Amino acid sequence: MSLWSRISDAVAALAKGEGLSAVFEKLRYDPEKTVAFAIAVIALSAKMAKADGHVSRDEVTAFREVFHISPADEAGAARVFNLARQDVTGFEEYARRIKSMYGEDTEPLTDLLEGLFHIAMADGLYHPNEDVFLHEVSDIFGLGDRCFSKLRAQFVPDAERDPYDVLGVAPDAPYDEVRVAWRAIVRETHPDRMIARGVPEEAVKIAEKKLIAVNRAWEAITEERA
Repeated sequence: MSLWSRISDAVAALAKGEGLSAVFEKLRYDPEKTVAFAIAVIALSAKMAKADGHVSRDEVTAFREVFHISPADEAGAARVFNLARQDVTGFEEYARRIKSMYGEDTEPLTDLLEGLFHIAMADGLYHPNEDVFLHEVSDIFGLGDRCFSKLRAQFVPDAERDPYDVLGVAPDAPYDEVRVAWRAIVRETHPDRMIARGVPEEAVKIAEKKLIAVNRAWEAITEERA
């Protein structure tokens, strides 16, 4: 069974009222975590689209950027997105289930939140309700305010961008420590490392924005301390 077929069946089960528990229990033990990651992005992005009142064409396009869909799979992917959009289950439950699948492993949860930010910004606007939605998802994931602020600065053009927050270091950290943090993030953002963490290969595109923000933060700190 193809990836999209498995996802489609899972979301269809949700739409039929089978509940999240049964669906996520099946996905929890799937050897391909890409399935769990995919259904999380689909379900949570559909809920987020409702936060600003509607699902736009731009958001669908962003969804396709996160998940590169072949022509043969387009019909199935569209069905999955539409089914997820129709589901009335609260997004908090989706987020909690995903958290339970990954436990204390925050890297895939951070990757997932990045995907949601990417879709949220697809129409060029960052709605206050989207901010509330994403902040609550971040809290449920246990990522912390600093991580959330860093991602928001990465994706939202007019968000406050503290370069030290972007790199995850204190403003008074030694220069060598800042450089180590910068190199570590660049290394972790490499496509091969992301795929090794179980991130769908199609979602690696999101890392490009992260890498740009990280490099700009490093340049800002270097200039400041020159």
